[in-house]
Amino acid sequence: MRRLTAGYLVAFLGAGGALACGSGSEVIGETRQAERSAGQPAEQPVIVAPVVSRPLERTLPLPGDLQAFQDVEIHARVQGFLEHITVDRGSTVRRGAVLARVVAPELRAQLSEAEAKVQAAEAQLAEANAALIAERSTFERLSQASATPGVVAGNDVDVARQKVEAARARVEAATKTVEAMRQGARSVRDIEGYLHIAAPFDGVITERSAHVGSLVGPNSGPIVRIQQVNPLRLVAAIPEAYVASVAIGHSIPFTITAFPGETFTGRVTRAAHALDPKTRTMAVELDVNNPAGRLAPGMFAEIRWPVRRMTLSLFVPKSAVTSTTERTFVVRVRDSVAEWVDVKRGAPMDDLLEVFGDLKPGDQVAVRGTDEIRAGTRVRPAQQAAK
Repeated sequence: MRRLTAGYLVAFLGAGGALACGSGSEVIGETRQAERSAGQPAEQPVIVAPVVSRPLERTLPLPGDLQAFQDVEIHARVQGFLEHITVDRGSTVRRGAVLARVVAPELRAQLSEAEAKVQAAEAQLAEANAALIAERSTFERLSQASATPGVVAGNDVDVARQKVEAARARVEAATKTVEAMRQGARSVRDIEGYLHIAAPFDGVITERSAHVGSLVGPNSGPIVRIQQVNPLRLVAAIPEAYVASVAIGHSIPFTITAFPGETFTGRVTRAAHALDPKTRTMAVELDVNNPAGRLAPGMFAEIRWPVRRMTLSLFVPKSAVTSTTERTFVVRVRDSVAEWVDVKRGAPMDDLLEVFGDLKPGDQVAVRGTDEIRAGTRVRPAQQAAK
């Protein structure tokens, strides 16, 4: 009875062990299959958009300064006292209009002295001419008399001829002296003309620094400052990346803080054709018509600078470009495989961003660029919904 019981027990345990072994194999197989499934995840869905090629056309807001077309500080050219001034700050003047008058007593004395020297030189010239006439007359009479043999010695004729030449030399010297004295007098008169200070161009008096009785001269301060306000210069610094769009003759709109809601225009007239090494910008000037004088030098302007490229550019959605500490890239999807393509950012245009890199029109890039989409992983692309 005990043996039978033991036999049954051995059989039961053997069957149980086999059953246990069978169940364990199935569990292990299912686990390994789950592990294999976990090692091959499902394809990640990625929304993509095509790389597009189009011309870059946008406006870039840039600061600018309005400046006078011409700006001059007027000084007295000779030292003297300010006798009269006809303008003040805000006066509008025309070219050639007398702004001020200076009195210089020393200059008048110099002019009187110069004129006296001219008169003295002219008197000497008159005496020299008279002496020349007399010597020439004597020479002619002696020459005629020498035609009769024995009347006049030949030496007397030669002496008379030499006196004529000497008299002629004195006349030439006196003539040069007179011309020099006259030139000196003219110079003094020209300097005397500087006592009347005239406007060099049409403009507005923006500063007045001297009053009647002030001592003025070349080395003293300015009497007035005159600025030409029509037209005006609008000066802007164009960044290096956009200097290719500088086109002489183009009209550019701009706004002024003092006139909100209004838009003005200027014409590109001059460019420096050289970059400032400190700011990497090029100075460009626009001429701005200002017939009514509403605009003034010193006003701040915001220019709407047009940005254009000579060739077509490649654009992607702005969110497609992402950066890490090491690189800037987009995620290109090709044959359902993600690739990282290094790019350089360009100019934004609407919702797109200009990029430079190993891309071509029609390439599909992830709309949302992120380093979570690892290079080489398989993805399931889906086109971006049209807006």
